[in-house]
Amino acid sequence: MSERARPTLAVIAEEAGVSPATVSKVLNGRTDVAPSTRERVEGLLHEHNYPRPGHGRRARRSGLVDLVLAGLDSPWAMEILRGVEAECTLHGIGAVVSQVREDDARPPSWQNLPALHHSDGVILVTSRMTERQREQLERAGVALVLIDPVNLPDSGIASVGATNWAGGMAATEHLLSLGHRRIAMIGGPADILCTQARVDGYRTALDRAGVEADRELIRYGDFHHEGGFARARELLALPAGRRPTAIFAGSDQQAMGAYEAARQAGLRVPEDLSVVGFDDLPLCEWLSPPLTTVRQPLEEMGRIAARTLLQLLDGQPLLTPRIELSTQLRVRHSTAPPPPEGP
Repeated sequence: MSERARPTLAVIAEEAGVSPATVSKVLNGRTDVAPSTRERVEGLLHEHNYPRPGHGRRARRSGLVDLVLAGLDSPWAMEILRGVEAECTLHGIGAVVSQVREDDARPPSWQNLPALHHSDGVILVTSRMTERQREQLERAGVALVLIDPVNLPDSGIASVGATNWAGGMAATEHLLSLGHRRIAMIGGPADILCTQARVDGYRTALDRAGVEADRELIRYGDFHHEGGFARARELLALPAGRRPTAIFAGSDQQAMGAYEAARQAGLRVPEDLSVVGFDDLPLCEWLSPPLTTVRQPLEEMGRIAARTLLQLLDGQPLLTPRIELSTQLRVRHSTAPPPPEGP
């Protein structure tokens, strides 16, 4: 069968009477597939000459992988990059770093990079991927690992992230324990998985404490300083009785924006306003005051993503397609009990 006539993963799934996720599991050597189902899918893959992850890779290993980031202008990205490079260096593999923006439609797009660079795999960081793009990489026999994905078009795709829900809950519970009840949340873009999980964790903590979530106190930014500053200004402009006494920012950079908004509003952190971030970037300890934040192990996420990609390149089965690393609350000096209510 010619390359053009070869069916897609979805077509093979339909012929086998299973979901595309099940076919993806078989392709990636997952063990959580019934033997009879695996045999049926394997037969169709062989019949249609469908490219297999790991097949032929050892013969053509270039010693290069593509690391594609949605932006290189943040310390968050640099921590991920540090981890990927460290693991690749350990295994004698080079990483070609590229940046792609969601609004950049100029070719070559990121899914063409493996052919352009003659690389064997892709580590894709916080970028949106369509089902068509995923299938294009599978047909080309390119291994793929996602870090903190914007979306997951197929549950069988290997991905690495952090326990965002637990982190959002821990940050909010800390503020509640200090006596705060008007706690604002500044998430990242509303359609991103990690934002949704952090906001859900925030809502869960409030619900468990018997505090009703106020929609007026939930805002969405862009994970950058500017988004945190703009949303915090809106929150701090609310009337005194509705203004938050604490802000949980969905990223450290947004927390820094909230610091500046508080300064311009004549408020002190933490005496007048408590602030919690998310990430635990190295510079958090050097802020004034040092930032209380939720640590996600960014460098380790990069290391594990690279390690997972190398497993796929060697044809090793993955125990699970999704790896989530634990988050941890780091309490510093940006949080305190709320100021006393006025007369």
